[in-house]
Amino acid sequence: MKSMQGTRREFLKATGVGAVSFTLPAWGAAQAAKDAAKKPNVLFIAVDDLNDWVGCLGGHPDVKTPNIDRLAARGVLFTSAHCAAPACNPSRASLMTGVRPWTSGVYHNPNPWRKSPVLKDAVTLPQHFMAHGYKAIGSGKIYHGGFPDPASWQVYWPSQTQNKPPDPLPAGRPLSGIPKTAHFDWGPVDADKREMGDWQVADWVIGQLKAKHEKPFFLACGMYRPHLPWYVPQQYFDMYPLDKITMPVVKEDDLDDVPPIGRKMSGGGDHANVLKYDQWRKAVQAYLASISFMDECVGRVLDALDASAYADNTVVVFWSDHGWHLGEKLHWRKFALWEEATHNCLMFLVPGLTKAGGQCTRPVNLIDIYPTLVDVCGLAPKKGLEGVSLRPLLENPKAAWERPSVTTHGRGNHSVRSQRWRYIRYSDGTEELYDHEKDELEWTNLAGEAKYADVKRDMAKWLPTSEAAEVEKDAAGGAEDGGVGEVNQAARAAKRKQASR
Repeated sequence: MKSMQGTRREFLKATGVGAVSFTLPAWGAAQAAKDAAKKPNVLFIAVDDLNDWVGCLGGHPDVKTPNIDRLAARGVLFTSAHCAAPACNPSRASLMTGVRPWTSGVYHNPNPWRKSPVLKDAVTLPQHFMAHGYKAIGSGKIYHGGFPDPASWQVYWPSQTQNKPPDPLPAGRPLSGIPKTAHFDWGPVDADKREMGDWQVADWVIGQLKAKHEKPFFLACGMYRPHLPWYVPQQYFDMYPLDKITMPVVKEDDLDDVPPIGRKMSGGGDHANVLKYDQWRKAVQAYLASISFMDECVGRVLDALDASAYADNTVVVFWSDHGWHLGEKLHWRKFALWEEATHNCLMFLVPGLTKAGGQCTRPVNLIDIYPTLVDVCGLAPKKGLEGVSLRPLLENPKAAWERPSVTTHGRGNHSVRSQRWRYIRYSDGTEELYDHEKDELEWTNLAGEAKYADVKRDMAKWLPTSEAAEVEKDAAGGAEDGGVGEVNQAARAAKRKQASR
């Protein structure tokens, strides 16, 4: 067993207005503008591939995330928030439309969500705000890179189809030495932090917070790091000396009691390569460095909000699209139904509603963000949302909450997370069950023990009774590791820039 010191985790359709392209009648627009003048703004901060390795969640003892931590301390932090799907595209499509993967058929990264029969005319979260008099603007990664949604925004920077400026890339790739690794790579880049795409996204968002807006705004800020590749400037690597890094706890035979489908999801090739090329410690360092770089970008945005005219009338929601494995269960990346892949960051700051220092341990889901924002901003309810408003928990983080959180990875594969249990059922009927009161690392699968039959039965009540066919895949969505296309795009842009000099 590898061991370590420390522990881990201590309206549009409703009003009859068209969805993708719409205009309000003159009287409707005037009323919407009048109503909107009374509404709070929304700062919508998304982070890619961030697991619970932030200080406020206690997921890693070494991590330095002072800015995320101070935001959590000002509002309500959900300590057991989970994604609707452990992959960028289905997670973000679910969050932004309020529709679950098993309803839409968007299960994987290459499924173009607007081609789903259910989502082709879907009213997205920012569209619903636009219909209520808001200005919807943003920058960075909000939708999965291959499937942006221009109809969701009135202004987007740098463009409706490019979620961020390209990052500078280091020479001599792959830095890890792992051959044919694509973007599964890490190491310092010899560049100023101001050259990084996320820094520039933060600059643009800060500019919007300094500007005068005639309407309330829905302002999206999408941070790309810590998505692969983990290339950030050296100063962030220096924050984590290699010989002092706390490594994940891993049980070498952890997959022995996992059904074949679960083992297939885990793969094994990544972990084997990381071990073969002695990259585990360097990978953990690079992930932590990428998190701290992103945290500084987020901190700059929060400082700008606090210094702006909108400080006292802006709802802030901070979320990450899913978790991430760094060797736990002998697995890397997301694309699985265990805690590391489904557990993500979620926190709300709602002026006049949330109290500082609130922590909620109830299991919630990213699909609940859409109805929650509609509720706390006083918008007309949106029909067809499959999540629920978290307002009761924002008002009282200890309020009763009987709903578990359900995550889907591929048609027929689901995980149900209650406050105590995780129950996984795969498409062939095989199962896993973990007791988080005794086994937070999910090392012991209890599904085969007869005495837990009632637990499994209660958890299974939350599984879908029918599931949509998968939307036909489109290569534009990128490879299933979610990002190769984006990295190649960045590389091409860098070459064009070099050629033009």
